[in-house]
Amino acid sequence: MQIKQIFKRSLVGGLLVVLPLVVLTLVFRWVFFFITDLIQPFTDQLINRYQMPELLADLVVVGLIIVGCFVIGTVVSTKIGQWLHSRFDRSLSRLAPGYRLIKEIIGQFTGDPESSPFAKGEVVRVKLFGLDCPTTVTAITTARHDDGTVTIFMPTGPNPTSGNIYHMPGELVETIPGATVESMMRTIIACGAGSDKLFSSRAVVEPNG
Repeated sequence: MQIKQIFKRSLVGGLLVVLPLVVLTLVFRWVFFFITDLIQPFTDQLINRYQMPELLADLVVVGLIIVGCFVIGTVVSTKIGQWLHSRFDRSLSRLAPGYRLIKEIIGQFTGDPESSPFAKGEVVRVKLFGLDCPTTVTAITTARHDDGTVTIFMPTGPNPTSGNIYHMPGELVETIPGATVESMMRTIIACGAGSDKLFSSRAVVEPNG
């Protein structure tokens, strides 16, 4: 019996080491081929013109795209760049109505400080069923309103990008000082594991009125 338990424990321990590496490799492989398929026309131009190996051509194109993004980001951080960007946004929004929605969605997940609750939201504990119910949920504030209500996003585990939006009275929402959105998201992905550490990071919790 003891040998069986040792064998099972060793097998599970090995799987916990190997499986994440396998999954990471598969994800990296999928991302790599997805990107190389997108940039294939540019890669073909380099291969045909400079006789580059395909892998080197892929790396050169990706490098040029990264440099281009850096240059564009630097330009739009200037006043002239912001003016040009705003005009470009308005023009493209008229021509392609779905552009602004796509931009906002991307901003949410890339941590755009102007629009993403994942970048500036507060981690809160919410009495979703009222003051008299001891049950609470973990959430992120996405907006605070003049009437004292708070809009929250409650992620669902283990996929934190899906969830529900609630507009709650301020007295039902308690901020967790010291807790970061990243640490909160880890508890969501782990289906609640690590919540003890998340909540122990707070000082004296006061209701947000």
